[in-house]
Amino acid sequence: MDKLIYMDNAATTSTAPEVVSAMLPFFTEYYGNPSSVYNFAQKSKMAIEDAREIIADSIGAAKSNEIYFTGGGSESDNWALKSAAFGLRDKGNHIITTKIEHHAILNTCAYLEKNGFEITYLDVDSEGFVSLEDVENAITDKTILISVMFANNEIGTIEPIRNIAMVAHRKGVLFHTDAVQAFGHIPIDVNYLGVDMLSASSHKFNGPKGVGFLYVRNPKEMMPLIYGGGQEKGKRGGTENVAGIIGMGAAVEDSMRNMSARYNKEKNLRDYMVKRILGEIPNVSLNGHYANRLPGNASFTFDGINGTSLVVIMDEEGVCISAGSACAASAEKPSHVISALGIPKEKAYGTIRITIGHENTRKEIDYTVEKLKAGVKELRAKS
Repeated sequence: MDKLIYMDNAATTSTAPEVVSAMLPFFTEYYGNPSSVYNFAQKSKMAIEDAREIIADSIGAAKSNEIYFTGGGSESDNWALKSAAFGLRDKGNHIITTKIEHHAILNTCAYLEKNGFEITYLDVDSEGFVSLEDVENAITDKTILISVMFANNEIGTIEPIRNIAMVAHRKGVLFHTDAVQAFGHIPIDVNYLGVDMLSASSHKFNGPKGVGFLYVRNPKEMMPLIYGGGQEKGKRGGTENVAGIIGMGAAVEDSMRNMSARYNKEKNLRDYMVKRILGEIPNVSLNGHYANRLPGNASFTFDGINGTSLVVIMDEEGVCISAGSACAASAEKPSHVISALGIPKEKAYGTIRITIGHENTRKEIDYTVEKLKAGVKELRAKS
């Protein structure tokens, strides 16, 4: 192939041209501070509120004031957990999550443990699913929050979010979901699902980096994240990232408009790729559920190789894939997600993740599979 083949869309996506076009005027033409009262600055303020409406509509939120803009998914996750934990401390100190969450959740939970909170980390089955029975059995009279990711960033498995939320609410417990990988790719309706808080990040659905949002069903109960000039209804001080917010709004519009077509294209390419890899490369397994997963996600474990070495070989052939989450790509230990599936340590190191986007083609898939076959053969010959 003469061009770079990018198949690491779970790590980040390209910023769509129409998103860039929507952002540019707010760097050079409408650069006023949204907190200023004069008309020039209020154009920025109105554009921010338009983006807030777009995002609220995209998830079925009752009001736009249930959307808070943040610096991305990790910030949204941190804010959701810390606000619920410290805000509800008089009611209890117990939080439930899973062993396969993003590190933004796991490391925040570790911080909360050091501050007197009890955390239950639920196991998942071999396909990455959380057991509803385990969720219900873990709830105590001190449980104040359950946080389970919508879809896993490494293996793509989509969790039974609505059913988990129902279990939580029957016990009077708040429910948060990290939807960073899911939002913009599959339909989400917070009312149907019963979600109390939801995190998302712009750069995962062809928006700009450094901006995201947190949905909160009862915003009055949110504790401030940053004290400052009163932005974001007094909950997150600091001058807003105007261009980033406008870009995220444009990306949301684009993803909602094209979701069905992109979903079908990505799923078809993924299924074709999975069939070829499982059929043409010996001693390989697909991680996660075969069907109930994000459309572009495919995680494979190859016996007898090192996944990072295969990523390097593929890079030399002009193909970008990953050995797991981009946030932990340099870690020396096997992925905590792959380990949680019960895959032995010696095999876990042979895992790679390929995440297809709507810009990829069947020709690129064929090229990638052929290079994978050669790379795996080369590595196994050396081992």
